Amino acid sequence: MLRNLVVMLGIMAGGLLPAASLAQMQQSQPEAAHLADLLDIGGLIDVMRIEGRENALGVDADLLSGQGGAAWLVTVDKVYDPAKLRATFEAGLARELGDAPEVRADMKAFFGSELGKRIVALEVAARRSLLDDQAEAAAKAIWDKAFGHKSHRAVQIERFAQINDLIESNVTGALNSNLAFFRGLSAGGAFEQQMPEDEMLSQVWSQENAIRTDTAEWLYPFLMMAYQPLTDAEFDKYITFSKTKSGKKVNAAIFAAFDAMFVQLSQALGASAAQMMAGEDI
Repeated sequence: MLRNLVVMLGIMAGGLLPAASLAQMQQSQPEAAHLADLLDIGGLIDVMRIEGRENALGVDADLLSGQGGAAWLVTVDKVYDPAKLRATFEAGLARELGDAPEVRADMKAFFGSELGKRIVALEVAARRSLLDDQAEAAAKAIWDKAFGHKSHRAVQIERFAQINDLIESNVTGALNSNLAFFRGLSAGGAFEQQMPEDEMLSQVWSQENAIRTDTAEWLYPFLMMAYQPLTDAEFDKYITFSKTKSGKKVNAAIFAAFDAMFVQLSQALGASAAQMMAGEDI
């Protein structure tokens, strides 16, 4: 699962779909809602809204000179509309898995099982727990100790992260979101002249190393906390599913759906921040 590492969308990226693919996507939309339920997307969005408010305070301080206040938080709450976020996520899943019924079946079989349901619940609970700074510090200490001793669980977590390409996928998502935020700022008139695309790209890429470090520092303690209640055998089952063709496709589809959501969020927040910087009503 993804963490908002930056202040994180309107239109999802991608070209026009062929008619056959569009029909498949429309047919799979109701099923995408069921798949989203299996991932407890509602619970994740609840946590993301809290994270979004915290990140918004940084935008207020850095871009709005602390003058955004309650009006800015109201705007952020509107951007983080749960129904719209869920719709964007479901559309992403439908687009990515619409032509792969066997993958959807395997996804439902795993995440609909007792173990799959427990894993999702643990992930959402850990995400919520890490909203607390003390809990995050404790999780980091547990991970550092496990990593230092090369415990079996630490090895499992590193393997799981590698199989699912969690570091690079999260870094890519954060960079895409930062670029979308710049685009929103520029389109909204935050700068005297619209910022050239190459300048935005340069600024975004300059953040890559810092984002990669932040991602790793958050991700491994999160994984340690989330999967600590699992037995080694249970965690191995999750790792085994992740290695399958369907598991890899599911992981990629989830990241693509979240990426679309975060890009949309970022662009909307950037445009809204630009309007507030200009003293306009939002």
